[in-house]
Amino acid sequence: MDPVRLSVLDRSRTREGHTHPEALRDTVRLAQELERLGYHRVWVSEHHGVPGVAGSAPTVLAAAVAGATRTIRVGTGGVMLPNHRPLVVAEQFGVLESLFPGRIDMGLGRSVGFTDGVRRALGRDKGDAEDFESQLAELLGWFRGTSPTGVHARPAEGLTVPPFVLAMGEGAGIAARAGLPMVIGDLRNREKMRRGIDHYRDRFRPSVWAPEPYVVVSGTIAVAGTPEEARRLLIPEAWSMARSRTRGAFPPLPPAERVEALTMTGKERDFYESGLTGHIAGTEEQVAHELETVVKETGAQEVLVTTSTYDREALLDSYRRLAAITSG
Repeated sequence: MDPVRLSVLDRSRTREGHTHPEALRDTVRLAQELERLGYHRVWVSEHHGVPGVAGSAPTVLAAAVAGATRTIRVGTGGVMLPNHRPLVVAEQFGVLESLFPGRIDMGLGRSVGFTDGVRRALGRDKGDAEDFESQLAELLGWFRGTSPTGVHARPAEGLTVPPFVLAMGEGAGIAARAGLPMVIGDLRNREKMRRGIDHYRDRFRPSVWAPEPYVVVSGTIAVAGTPEEARRLLIPEAWSMARSRTRGAFPPLPPAERVEALTMTGKERDFYESGLTGHIAGTEEQVAHELETVVKETGAQEVLVTTSTYDREALLDSYRRLAAITSG
């Protein structure tokens, strides 16, 4: 396939029998390998109170990743802006950009917590997501030095940290009106994704941050020597998602062989099988064909891979194979 800019979002997923610190160190080691493979950027995520995710402080983890790498871009996918004061977010990214100039990205989302309990602990409710557009404008104003408060964000003011909007729900329109690059997924609902991209491009207003639309499509991609091996990479996350839908808890990733030996309820089986479908998975040839189709249909400038699985060596092998087929 034609070369395409390729990046990774790693959620620091925990695994059965392994600790949260191990998951965070796995993310740092993965970033180093992705840099060697020529990936464009690596991002980390923000989750609170989720048993299966260690990444709760993305700017802190991004600093660790940037400190362990030299050339790959590092950022967040994303900082959930309704959970924070925009001034504090600007200060954090200002520090990151000052320490690692020219390598930091600011991916921003509008989620406000996985459960009611988490939202209460954060002092937020679902309605806070509705203020995302104004919070985004305030955040960008701190970098431009346009805050009406007379306060100056140090050391953010005057720095250029590329902002990206994670387009969930209203996100495509918000990104277009702000004139910002947009990250949109997932690959499992291609028609909805294309509608969001068309909406974004039709309404895009050029800004100091981006003179024209920039689209990043995101989703799970698994590459292996056989289609069966690629499918096995998807099993741990599919089961974890099925458990979250049926038990209300998002557990650590189990080994694929344990999931395959389980007896599931009908509801669990339905969610599990659904979780295995719609992704890009297969051999190099199969993935190259399907990924090329997605890029041509969407006109995306970049692909952000979000794969999580139990077997870390198989995951690294998948990323190596993917880099090889997209490098031209």
